[in-house]
Amino acid sequence: MLTRTCSLVFACLVWSATASAQQPPRRPPPLVIDSMMGQDLFRFYCSSCHGEDGKGHGPTAVALNTPPADLTRIAVKSGGVFPRQQIIGFVTYGTPTMIVAHGTRDMPVWGPIFTALDPSGVRTQMRIENLVLYIESIQTK
Repeated sequence: MLTRTCSLVFACLVWSATASAQQPPRRPPPLVIDSMMGQDLFRFYCSSCHGEDGKGHGPTAVALNTPPADLTRIAVKSGGVFPRQQIIGFVTYGTPTMIVAHGTRDMPVWGPIFTALDPSGVRTQMRIENLVLYIESIQTK
């Protein structure tokens, strides 16, 4: 009886190990998406902080030390003109007043991140351009 019980336990263990080995491993979420559309890039990379509408109320906003900016009011705050080159620079390199000694910023600087994920400078530039074009399209009047 003991031999039969041991054999049964061994068989269950072998079956369990084999069954779990046959299941595909879970993949982590992608770090870069295939789509180059600005709205898709915004949803994937920005909306967790800035919200789907870009107004700064994404699900992770409450956990940040500095509230995310309302990206729909950039043009209003710039005298009615969207400062496209400035926003491209900000997304790509961060703010010119960023002081490294004071610690990390809440917002990632996407230029180096996109370049590290996809070293093609053309695709990185396209992502940033399309993302900024989308942000320009959601400006309030």
